[in-house]
Amino acid sequence: MNAAVIGTLLLLTLALPASREGLERGMATHMLVQIPLLAIAGALVVRDLPARWRARLAPCNRGGISGILLALIVSSWWMVPRALDLALASRMMELTKFVTLPLLVGVPLALSWNVLGPLGRGLVLGNVLPMWAVVGWMYVVAPVRVCNFYLVEQQVWAGAGLIGASAIVGVTMGAMAFRSVHPQHILHRSGVPLAEQVQHVT
Repeated sequence: MNAAVIGTLLLLTLALPASREGLERGMATHMLVQIPLLAIAGALVVRDLPARWRARLAPCNRGGISGILLALIVSSWWMVPRALDLALASRMMELTKFVTLPLLVGVPLALSWNVLGPLGRGLVLGNVLPMWAVVGWMYVVAPVRVCNFYLVEQQVWAGAGLIGASAIVGVTMGAMAFRSVHPQHILHRSGVPLAEQVQHVT
């Protein structure tokens, strides 16, 4: 079973009435489970996209910048309390959520993340993770309900989840970046390997 089939099945599963009602019952599961899974479904669908199709899309997404910007803009909208309320109050907005998150978040991320390069990915994470933490903190300390469909207790859980997600992703990506740097690959300006430098000093 390839990634496209898995992504399609995931999207269909999320669209089932029981899945939608269960995940949208709580603000934390709505924001931190359903929304990311919709984006992941879109990313899986294009994961094994043939090289010729990627080549056709490349001129519109040089360096992955256009795709990343699109994904950031759309995903930021779905973090706004008003957007969650609209998705619960309107079937059209619910449909919009199920279309935009896979198509305008998951797909651009899948096509742009590796193209962006280490520095670009670091810049994106350096902006997105603090934003998650700040939004989560605002949900926790807000003296009133920010969503009409969710109680204050639910928004506190959602805020705590956002802060936790920011910390977990930050630590995970930092650990992965650290592991990818091998001391034996570090060279002095003169081109002398680090191991030889240490031996020379000792």
